[in-house]
Amino acid sequence: MLWTSKDAATATGGETTIKWAANGVSIDTRTIQAGDLFVALKADRDGHDFVAMALEKGAAAALVTHRPDGVAADAPLLIVDDILAALEKLGEAARARTKAQVLAITGSVGKTSAKEMARAVLERQGKVHAAEASYNNHWGVPLTLARMPADTEFAVIEIGMSNPGEIAPLSRLARPHVAMITTVAAAHLEAFDDITGIAREKASIIDGLVTGGIAVLNADTETSATLQNYAARSEVTQVLFGQMSRTWRLDHVALSEGQTLVQADTPQGPLMFKLSTAGRHFAMNGLGILAAVDALGADPVQAAMDLGHWAPPAGRGTHETVTIDPAHEGEDLILLDDAFNANPTSLAAALEVLASYTPRDNVGRVVKGRRVAILGDMLELGADEAAMHAEVAKDPSIPAVHLIHCAGPRMRHLFEALPEDQRGIWAETSAELAAAPAALVDAGDVVLVKGSKGSKVSLVVDAIRKLGHLDTT
Repeated sequence: MLWTSKDAATATGGETTIKWAANGVSIDTRTIQAGDLFVALKADRDGHDFVAMALEKGAAAALVTHRPDGVAADAPLLIVDDILAALEKLGEAARARTKAQVLAITGSVGKTSAKEMARAVLERQGKVHAAEASYNNHWGVPLTLARMPADTEFAVIEIGMSNPGEIAPLSRLARPHVAMITTVAAAHLEAFDDITGIAREKASIIDGLVTGGIAVLNADTETSATLQNYAARSEVTQVLFGQMSRTWRLDHVALSEGQTLVQADTPQGPLMFKLSTAGRHFAMNGLGILAAVDALGADPVQAAMDLGHWAPPAGRGTHETVTIDPAHEGEDLILLDDAFNANPTSLAAALEVLASYTPRDNVGRVVKGRRVAILGDMLELGADEAAMHAEVAKDPSIPAVHLIHCAGPRMRHLFEALPEDQRGIWAETSAELAAAPAALVDAGDVVLVKGSKGSKVSLVVDAIRKLGHLDTT
């Protein structure tokens, strides 16, 4: 059992109506499993409205502030004053009772991918606990901790932010042995004065490190000095990774048709590793994860061999083959689904990946294969968002892209900055582009779809997939 009624009541200071035992923790009745403790959080809806449904689906108990209407008087409840505070206390208690080595990861780009890399390599060296999704906010981190079994050997905790002051409290809750910062970029810039402010916020993950903890920092980001100065003032051990590092140094990266080959110099000696997806940013994250694995006391050489088992989560650079016409051999295209998030740094990385692919000629109606980018707005960039979108036209990978379609008022600035022969279609919304996918792409093309989640450019991904049958490669 993950939680008994006695242990949960002790952790939260709440009162239980009857004895119960839970083997999981859930906040969503759509995915709840029998035996879960249902946490009635208030978000868009009040979780108390779903307690009866949770219990009907087999929930072991519900964490509530009161007995909701329609719930039996003898229902298994844990009654507390504040739901979120109680969830935090559950997470704190779960963290306190485990001997796991804890890795916390933050960064403007690559948090979730790095978390999944860490999971992929550490689960071959011990029992690993990490969230199944991008649970990195004020409820996601305590929920992840509350779900952690006591016998966990390695825990990987993703920590994100939208506004100043959010990371440090979550890091203190997680109390990591190692804190990794993937990179710092212009994401959520509207909430900060400049990128240095973002760097300081990311660096505050160091505040939660246990005594003797280690900070694993990106040496190549333009704000690396800010990160290193923060770590120095906090008097924690620093480990740097990247081309500018003297210890975990990135020596060479080669992108080739959906793969990344990496050569690195490490304290363990020269290491080579291969990723089954393309991306220089993935190579950097992979090297950072090897440094973090070493800092956790695990085997980085074994981890380097196991990095090939990792694949990016959906919407974060996945490589797929979409069949346009099953009746004709070769009538397909390559789809790079990177539609979950976007900022200037991650877009540049995605365009470099697109440029590394070779389209196929003599298939489809266009005959000549193309590299096609379908781009949605990058959100939360602040006052300079128009200029940031237009500047993408100067990216060194842009000349290798044959056709660029854009969706959204911000991407209009890029569209107008492009040479006419590269302009495809501009639409006010992603839904308009998604309405006619056959006009955007053709067999033989390599197609990148990228934008902030709020731009809904994932609608275009879905529309392209529906052009034919999907074969994941």
